[in-house]
Amino acid sequence: MPELPEVQTVLDTLESKIKDLEIINIKILYKPIVECNERTYKKKLIGQHFRDFKRRGKYLLFEMDDVTLVSHLRMEGKYFILDDTVPLSKHDHVIFYLSDGKQLRYNDVRKFGRMELIEKDDDYKEFKDLGPEPFSADFNLEYCKKELSKKKLPIKSVLLDQNFVAGIGNIYADEILFAIGIHPLTPGNKLDDDDIKKLIRETRKILKKAIKAGGTTIRSYTSSLGVTGRFQMSLRAHTMEKCPLCKSDIKKITVGGRGTYFCENCQVLKP
Repeated sequence: MPELPEVQTVLDTLESKIKDLEIINIKILYKPIVECNERTYKKKLIGQHFRDFKRRGKYLLFEMDDVTLVSHLRMEGKYFILDDTVPLSKHDHVIFYLSDGKQLRYNDVRKFGRMELIEKDDDYKEFKDLGPEPFSADFNLEYCKKELSKKKLPIKSVLLDQNFVAGIGNIYADEILFAIGIHPLTPGNKLDDDDIKKLIRETRKILKKAIKAGGTTIRSYTSSLGVTGRFQMSLRAHTMEKCPLCKSDIKKITVGGRGTYFCENCQVLKP
């Protein structure tokens, strides 16, 4: 699943290509992707322009003239910008006809992605009950200390909880825990102040570096917009075989149903 850096990369790329373009028409080929009445969806979006591009966690927020289009890519969702002469793929499910003659196509092999319309909102602080953004001032020692004190779950599971912090997924959770030297099974309430400070610092550092690199291209996720995720070249734990620090084998276990990579020599398990 695309995580925060991949979603941000998609958003930034779309902004550079479709900002201020008008939606001339819409074709919905797989209706469940649109979480509202099809007629209402078209009525509210046709004639609207892509004015602003925002992200909340893993959600893409396209602010139009009078409404906000929310898109979640889920497992396999991708956007393509193509000429209208390019034949439709069987996985193209929502087609936006744009004022420059191009088509913005939402493509989704598994059909898990979803779109909805919400009223325009410049805050999004309470959006979908998501926790603070990793780069926001609200993601701080006081907040993390308070929230982690309640968490007996493994810290890996806590990082994946979008109500704790928005946007972190499996890949970056592994990388963050490796960077701070904490075993993924360590209960969240066992982290001390120094651990939490490192967690905040490394989370921001790793995500910023990943955004700059265009995200991580692993398995099925590739950018359909001509941007290749290069952060996979910087991975130190996730899907790796050897620890870059001590050269011992990277171990793989399952935490909360997710494949988890770590170095049992360099990452401390706090019971």
